[in-house]
Amino acid sequence: MREVPGEKREEVVTGLRVIFFIVIAILSADRLTKWFFIRNFSAGESIAVVKGFFNFTLVFNQGAAFGMLKGQVPFFIITTAAAIFFILFYFKKSGPAERVALGLILSGAVGNLIDRLIYGRVIDFLDFHIEPYFYWPVFNVADSAITIGACMLGWMLVRSSLLVKK
Repeated sequence: MREVPGEKREEVVTGLRVIFFIVIAILSADRLTKWFFIRNFSAGESIAVVKGFFNFTLVFNQGAAFGMLKGQVPFFIITTAAAIFFILFYFKKSGPAERVALGLILSGAVGNLIDRLIYGRVIDFLDFHIEPYFYWPVFNVADSAITIGACMLGWMLVRSSLLVKK
């Protein structure tokens, strides 16, 4: 860790502890929910939670978001490892809000990386839809964390560019 004077250093350490807690909490939730669905559902099995809107459906995704690039596991492992390295490198240079966003992305990336390393595919189970008109691709806790973190970073980028223009 770079040298940070007195009070500022304590803020950085406290911030890192908070981010560590966020990463552990989300990664734990991701692993536990995936374990639950693997143990209790068969592939493709679906149970309506809110009829016509939300199901628990076990799906094994061999691709990326929305099932793109199916079967490219080595590619996903390498790009995820590179993304994790980038996040950890950028983490030191970021502010508190950026760290939360990066922590969310990191926890999601690690969660899905574990799936790819163990199973060769990602375990998805959250199935939202407006029957029979619209079906969102099935996703998981890790995907949610990545999406929320990316949206936070996007919002911060837009906001900072708007502030610079003023």
